[in-house]
Amino acid sequence: MTFNRILKIFIVIFIFTLLLAAWFYWRNIYSRGSLKLEILAPSEVELAQEIEYIVKYKNNSSVVLEEPKLVFEYPEGSILEEGQSFRQEMTLEDIYPGEENSVSFKARLLGRENEPKVTRASLSWQPKNLRARYESNTSQTAIIKFLPITFEFDFPSKIEAGRETTLRINYFSNASYPLSNLRIKVEYPPGFEFLGSTPKGLNQDEWEIGLLNKAEGGRIEIRGKLPSEVMSQKIFKAQLVSWQGDKSIVLKEVVKGLELIQPSIYISWQVNGSPQYVANVGDYLHYEIFFKNIGDTTLENLFLRASLEGGILDLDTVKSDSGQFQKDINTLIWDQTNLPQLRLLSSLEEGKVDFWVKLKTNLPADLKNPAARIQVDLSKVREGIITKVNSKISLSQRGFFSQDPFQNSGPIPPQVGSATTYTISWNVWSLYNDLRNAKVRTFLPPQTKLTGEFSPKESKLSFDAGSREVVWDIGDLFVGEPGKEIQFQVSFTPTSEQKGQTPDIISQTRLTVEDNWTEKTLETTASAINTTLLDDPSVTDQQGIVQ
Repeated sequence: MTFNRILKIFIVIFIFTLLLAAWFYWRNIYSRGSLKLEILAPSEVELAQEIEYIVKYKNNSSVVLEEPKLVFEYPEGSILEEGQSFRQEMTLEDIYPGEENSVSFKARLLGRENEPKVTRASLSWQPKNLRARYESNTSQTAIIKFLPITFEFDFPSKIEAGRETTLRINYFSNASYPLSNLRIKVEYPPGFEFLGSTPKGLNQDEWEIGLLNKAEGGRIEIRGKLPSEVMSQKIFKAQLVSWQGDKSIVLKEVVKGLELIQPSIYISWQVNGSPQYVANVGDYLHYEIFFKNIGDTTLENLFLRASLEGGILDLDTVKSDSGQFQKDINTLIWDQTNLPQLRLLSSLEEGKVDFWVKLKTNLPADLKNPAARIQVDLSKVREGIITKVNSKISLSQRGFFSQDPFQNSGPIPPQVGSATTYTISWNVWSLYNDLRNAKVRTFLPPQTKLTGEFSPKESKLSFDAGSREVVWDIGDLFVGEPGKEIQFQVSFTPTSEQKGQTPDIISQTRLTVEDNWTEKTLETTASAINTTLLDDPSVTDQQGIVQ
């Protein structure tokens, strides 16, 4: 091979190397930092809150970026304007060196609490005088931090096995934007027999809610029969779902279990005629103690003792027709001299003793889980009788016109056909025992409606438009905690028939709770409130008369 031929080959290789290096140089220039792309939007949002996404871009290179194309993808579950698609594509004007610009997109987000919603954007371009296209990508995540929706099961924690029962689901929206295409889906535990529902569903486990505006809600009642598996636990699950096209977005999910129990009949004794008696503070207790010889031989010369634990029992009130009370040891004694059956008790023979004692009227405020305890000794058998005492609960309902936290408006005295807003305050407290499933219920008269304002905002307040029942789902109340309070605003528009009267703006209110200690459902009420507003000193009796 001649020298000239070798030189030509070397020159070709050298030129190819230079071209390849130039290609890599230009590629790296435009693949690293040629275009800055970012999405500006809040990192935390409320359900259905309108969000503005600002896609910002800047040309950091020294050449013009031609034919730029932007692709914007909304998060799954976005509420868009009619006709919009979840993927937006647009061609932008050429981007000159140093030029900075932005594009805005708006949407409302649906999803569960604390669910991340990811938005993505990409921008592709072609540097001037080059055929290659390049692309930058970015994303932004918003967390749904607050869902102004109440969605709860309403049924006891324990139900007798094999019995028919009613399960309730309460729902209520205080979202500022209407929620549409809503459905409720329920998942039943094995063995649950569906008997019917109000309202009727699409099938046995799905109900169409449709549209919920602010301060609107409702209730589903499901009737069914539980299996006869005593001491088993059954789990119910429900979802509030919004359908967006052919996709379902879960907004809320609630899971609640209940225990199937068999009524316990204590055949050895009764208190106030019941083997399961639960007392209230100040009750008189009538104890009947039954005993039976279940052996094959006769028992002779028996002694029966009932030792009374002090504390919540008023031992000065102990009374027995046959037993002798020894106050120094707090014990009632029966023997063969005052009860002949204790001298000879034949096989399968039964006997009975009884006595009375009163619970103290005032118990210490810091006392937890009070109970009257009696220890019974007969021959070598020892049993304990525990009579639990219910919690003491209280409910107050007050109405105001001139009190925070809301700015009320309208005529005082109220006028026919004109709306006046009022603040309703509910306060709940309890003593002695922890409580669960605490709920306050009332009914709104036809002339009264909710405005959607209530405080604190995290309160679980719901309203059934059909029955006009308002439910405040408090949940748990614990000993030692301060009472619970909620304030909400109502609007009252009197009719011509109410002129000259002081009509109710809210009905009698009822508090129901389940006592964790006694397993009993307790109830108390508070009086209705009329337009005279007895708790508001700024409103006189005369100012409460409808004009």
